[in-house]
Amino acid sequence: MERKHSSRPRGERPKSGSRPRRPSSTQDPRPKGKVPPQQAPEGEGHTPCPVYRKCGGCQLQNLSYPRQLQWKQDRCQKLLGKFGKISPILGMDNPYHYRNKVQAAFSFDKRHGKIISGVYQSSTHRIVPIDSCQTEDETADRIIVSVRGLLKSFKLTAFDETTGRGFLRHVLVKRAFATGQVMVVLVTGTPVFTAKKHFVAELLRLHPEITTILQNVNNRYTSMVLGEREKVLYGPGTITDVLCGCKFRISAKSFYQINPVQTEVLYNKAMEFAGLSGKEKVLDAYCGIGTIGLVAAKHGAGQVLGVEVNPDAVKDAIQNAKENEVKNAYFTCGDAGEFLEEAALQGERWDVVFMDPPRAGASREFLTALCACGPKRVVYISCDPETLSRDLGILQANHYQIEAIQPVDMFPHTQHIECVVRLTRRGETGNARA
Repeated sequence: MERKHSSRPRGERPKSGSRPRRPSSTQDPRPKGKVPPQQAPEGEGHTPCPVYRKCGGCQLQNLSYPRQLQWKQDRCQKLLGKFGKISPILGMDNPYHYRNKVQAAFSFDKRHGKIISGVYQSSTHRIVPIDSCQTEDETADRIIVSVRGLLKSFKLTAFDETTGRGFLRHVLVKRAFATGQVMVVLVTGTPVFTAKKHFVAELLRLHPEITTILQNVNNRYTSMVLGEREKVLYGPGTITDVLCGCKFRISAKSFYQINPVQTEVLYNKAMEFAGLSGKEKVLDAYCGIGTIGLVAAKHGAGQVLGVEVNPDAVKDAIQNAKENEVKNAYFTCGDAGEFLEEAALQGERWDVVFMDPPRAGASREFLTALCACGPKRVVYISCDPETLSRDLGILQANHYQIEAIQPVDMFPHTQHIECVVRLTRRGETGNARA
């Protein structure tokens, strides 16, 4: 079951925003009107999660995993088949407990007279009580249950959204699968933390695997999970994970892929599609904490520049480059579309562009500037095949040919589908083969 929240930590790459509009200086073959919303398949009675219907996070859990993969393959074929052959989707050997980031909302259940923690029911602010989830890291789930128990022991309250009073709003847990390091973020409605040292000590006694604990203060009336103020209560304030042979520092606010097993599958395919030979000048758009860019830098890129709008993520990316002793990767803070626009005006060119935009797809400005810069190859990593189809149509109409489309199941039991696509500018000869 995937947790469904109406909010997202500030440090994550935003998945919302205005729908990309027609590029002013490129052809736009998009059909008029909206594409009908996707329909979940009819079930076959396979519903192992007891709150499957209440939560709504795992839309496909009523299907066996092979049937889920087939449904996703069919959806990709329907939306992307017009661009060429769709490779068989790459699924997981064990599609459970894959999420390395878990967050729970806290509230007081007046009917039963107790504090509850769990997920927001889809499209509501009603909390569905959850102690364990079949898609979430088991260690994280146990820690959240322990925090809930400690609230009663220390006479701390849950936050009340109606009155704006109370102590604990959310708990965010991140675990690095490769190193085992664990971060716990206590999101509170007030900076006042009664018996803070004793609370932290007891939590560490219960869970010695925790390597850092933070308090994040969010006293605003907002759907955002994390607030601006943050204080380290124990440990370094960050954790480190290893992905594709690179070490990555992860902070509370920075974006990091939630399924590290499938992320390696995805990134290895992206590197294959990039066809790096050691000389290429590479741009990593929407770079986050530098994951794709640093992997490219260590796997054949001549020079890498990463662009990311989140300043916290950029700081992590710069630190990650130092930690990995990467000398040929650089990172800058800015909007990817605006950066490419300026680069196009100055005649900047790249051999390869990696683009990993939010779920809404690439913006009008980004696609216009990308076509103006004219990189030899584009590797598009998408988390929504519908917006990917729209953007591929624009790129195809503006001198790019689609050479390979590879779906990857990053989020088993949900409707979400990740795809990596290789595009080559017409007239250029590619080095990689799908």
